[in-house]
Amino acid sequence: MNYCIIICGPTAIGKTTLAIELANYFSTEIISADSRQCYRELNIGVAKPSEEQLSSIRHHFINSHSITQPVTVADFEQDALKAVEEIFKKQSIAIMVGGTGLYIRAFTQGMDHIPPISNTLRTSLMDQYVRKGKDWLIEEIKTQDPEYFAKGEIHNPQRTLRALEVKLASGKSILTFQTGTHKNRNFKCIVIGLQMERPMLYDRINKRVEDMVQQGLEAEARSLYGFRHLNALQTVGYQEFFEYFDETINRSRAIELIKQHSRNYAKRQITWFKNEPGIQFCNPSFKELTALLHHQIKP
Repeated sequence: MNYCIIICGPTAIGKTTLAIELANYFSTEIISADSRQCYRELNIGVAKPSEEQLSSIRHHFINSHSITQPVTVADFEQDALKAVEEIFKKQSIAIMVGGTGLYIRAFTQGMDHIPPISNTLRTSLMDQYVRKGKDWLIEEIKTQDPEYFAKGEIHNPQRTLRALEVKLASGKSILTFQTGTHKNRNFKCIVIGLQMERPMLYDRINKRVEDMVQQGLEAEARSLYGFRHLNALQTVGYQEFFEYFDETINRSRAIELIKQHSRNYAKRQITWFKNEPGIQFCNPSFKELTALLHHQIKP
């Protein structure tokens, strides 16, 4: 039997360190389930593993794409399945780690097929969104896809743009492709959610943001300012500095907003993983994690 151990949970809880410990323990490799760490140009702002960590354990789906290449959930599913099969040729255990819940769901349960979207349509919609803003996007999805407007995440620009492009390309709501049918995998997934008292987690998030700023997050964001319209840059840590560069807020306010938005993101991640079936929860402790896994992995 082959196993994929999936370590998930909110930002800053310690997933990366624990996954590397686990990969060393099992002498295996890691697949990243993070929707931003795959981009080569993003480093400090996405808390990418250090060069030392990346050289100690082979990581898949990190530095695999450019910010100019759109990456979908379906892309991740296919890339992750290829990576895990590659790992299983050498080892019966693989490690996946990340906080992008939709990626983990796609990997464990499968994605429904959605028709391909032309780059022309995708670029056109993104250009209109950049010029006309979020209110235009919400009004457009209300007109084109009232079903998604009623049920979907209309305040998430990335998801709403995706819904709009699917509707315009196929004539069908993206909701019609989300049947919820689970695909069988030829390996067993063990999904472990890391948990921590909320005040302690928020302290860790605030400290991480301060560390990012000291490491040069502002300079990294400035180097990416010309790409701020791309989907990859619709990300906490960059957007706030872009507002500072546009002189709509001051630097101190930008840093406080990064902390606030990171805490908000962590709260959404916690809610997502709590509502996902089959997740086992434990503290971010290697000893506790290996004890939890001990009786579930059979030689």
